[in-house]
Amino acid sequence: MSMARSIEEKLREALAPERLEVIDDSHRHAGHAGWRPGGDTHFRVEIVAAAFEGQSRVERQRRVYALLTEEFEAGLHALQLRTATPDEEARGGKMRA
Repeated sequence: MSMARSIEEKLREALAPERLEVIDDSHRHAGHAGWRPGGDTHFRVEIVAAAFEGQSRVERQRRVYALLTEEFEAGLHALQLRTATPDEEARGGKMRA
């Protein structure tokens, strides 16, 4: 299974997001630390989930990172996160980086 698919499945199962985008940005990091041929090392994730209600940006990020422990152990090097609750997204507010 690809790294992107693994990330998507875990986040969908644990957080039941209303919106989830998992983008492999590995090609943009060629030659940088953690990069390897074939990609699957650097990802951008945008997620809108009610599960984030009442959590700070740091709490949200820690929660996502904890869900993806196995992926980091398997070679995931970098994860750019943007998180929001459904209310935050509906208000047009910025997603929390």
